[in-house]
Amino acid sequence: MVQGNDTSVSEFILLGLSEEPELQPLIFGLFLSMYLITVLGNLLIILAVSSDSHLHTPMYFFLSNLSLVDICVTSTTVPKMLWNIQTQSRVITYAGCITQMYFFILFAVMDDFILTVMAYDRYVAICHPLYYTVIMNPRLCGLLVLVSWIMSALYCMLQSLMVLRLSFCTCLEVPHFFCELNQMVQLACSDIFINKMVVCFGIGLMGGGPLVCIIYSYSKIVASMRGIPTAEGKYKAFSTCASHLSVVSLFYGTSLGVYLSSAAAQHSHSSAAASVMYTVVTPMLNPFIYSLRNKDIKGALKQFVGMTGIKGPVVLGMRKCP
Repeated sequence: MVQGNDTSVSEFILLGLSEEPELQPLIFGLFLSMYLITVLGNLLIILAVSSDSHLHTPMYFFLSNLSLVDICVTSTTVPKMLWNIQTQSRVITYAGCITQMYFFILFAVMDDFILTVMAYDRYVAICHPLYYTVIMNPRLCGLLVLVSWIMSALYCMLQSLMVLRLSFCTCLEVPHFFCELNQMVQLACSDIFINKMVVCFGIGLMGGGPLVCIIYSYSKIVASMRGIPTAEGKYKAFSTCASHLSVVSLFYGTSLGVYLSSAAAQHSHSSAAASVMYTVVTPMLNPFIYSLRNKDIKGALKQFVGMTGIKGPVVLGMRKCP
């Protein structure tokens, strides 16, 4: 990649959340704690689902994938930030920056797709309960996750290639704690019109598209719940969706807040602070939302934590339909 003065770009400077030296230990401790809680919480969900045969169903298969993606999306940003604070260096190489951006987009979009697939799973379970085990068979569930990975990989490859075509000038300071796509585009000194169009198209397609599918699924669920004669039946149906609705609201609410703050102040630390909500806080809260509102998960967690040892390897899978 070539700058305006024909010298190669070798590194960027991540400004982080704050440039105040006295705040760095506080930020380090806070983010280290949140990262450990995120990893341990989501890992416990995965192990609990894997170890309990009663949870080898499509719903918890998708939940395990969501927990895995949450661990990955946090691991692409927080460890580098912690390392920079510890070493008192804000440098990230050009290749490292592009790689970090690629994997962050990959896991963030995958998070979106998994939430959409989970909405479809709840739609089939409530609107077509008699055919649930036939429709949501292990082959279809695996195919849905595979297609989600493929689409996410193709999308983040497109965005990364679009950034690679840009040239950068003398200002190589990223007002963020990781190499975020919008901030990278803003740093370029070449024409960024096409990049902005691709970013907007991508947000509309990969963000708006899944959201429309989720809203459509829940509109059908609400219509189906209205036909349930008893209040107990309606509550039981809604309770299976409550955790997912909470996670979806948190994910889209924080993401929207990030992009609104970015539009208002592109070169300040405000967008970086807002990004903490969906890059760190949301993945950290997801295990608590599912464990506190789901009796099956709470039971599996208690059983897993109470085990003195696990015999044999833990394998993640789904129970085959009879």
